[in-house]
Amino acid sequence: MNTNNPNRFRLLEGRVLRGFLGLFFATTALGQAPSPSPTPAPIPGATVGTPAPVSTPGGSAPVPVPSPAPLGTNTPPPALGSVKPVVPTGGPYSDMVEKLLISRKEYQRNLETLRIYCLQTNQTEKAKWAEDELIQYHRIAKQPFIFDLDVPPVSLGTQAIQNSPEANEIYRRALTYKDRGWGTDYIDNQRRAEILLQQVLTSHPTSNRISDTAYQLGELYESKAYKQHNRAALYYDRSVQWNPQQAEARMRAAKLYEQYNIDRPRAAVLFKEVTTHDTDQRRVEEARHHLEMLAKNR
Repeated sequence: MNTNNPNRFRLLEGRVLRGFLGLFFATTALGQAPSPSPTPAPIPGATVGTPAPVSTPGGSAPVPVPSPAPLGTNTPPPALGSVKPVVPTGGPYSDMVEKLLISRKEYQRNLETLRIYCLQTNQTEKAKWAEDELIQYHRIAKQPFIFDLDVPPVSLGTQAIQNSPEANEIYRRALTYKDRGWGTDYIDNQRRAEILLQQVLTSHPTSNRISDTAYQLGELYESKAYKQHNRAALYYDRSVQWNPQQAEARMRAAKLYEQYNIDRPRAAVLFKEVTTHDTDQRRVEEARHHLEMLAKNR
């Protein structure tokens, strides 16, 4: 499985992930840790550029849509900007996936535009309808379908040498949501954490925090909120590739590759690395056991 094509990843990384950056933060301050049982915040659409004014019925003067507000404020965010077409990367499957990603953004943009219009024309009940639909939309765990468009390339690690205070703060905020809450609160908090962690990778790719971020994303995608084991394994693997000292990430990637039959040859490579690089004797013995099982099942 090739997930190391930087051109394909760069093609959609900003366009696909940008739409998630404003989610869940309309009424919960971004810098505040959630309470043990937080009330789910509205999940507005993201802000990309400044949308055109929305016309009111009867040809009256258009209602201006406000400029994007900083994350963490209580100002309702404007609608998404126009969704630009994606250049196909080859093959009907790739074309369909890229169209799907565009359709997701278009659906979100239309709902958010409607929500803003209803708020500004005092149609509060209908604004709530749009908001409720947005909340349900963003609670759905969306599959990437093409991992090249989701997992950053290995080469990103060679640039990750900067100690970025902004990236560190975003990472810290993500951990205030991760693994918190119960029921739908738990799901909402994992989505919040995902948004912030992905923001570290897309907005601060040269930060020395990206390896830790990839590990946290691996845990998220492996968790009961997502159960995306293939995706989790790849993020764990990236964590190790960006920083070979990530011993736990190496072990968890290998176990997922083996357990879910994702990439057993890669699992064997990683288990072998555990036996030669790891200082934790428990992990070393476990890795040797897995190597024996892989050898028997060839």
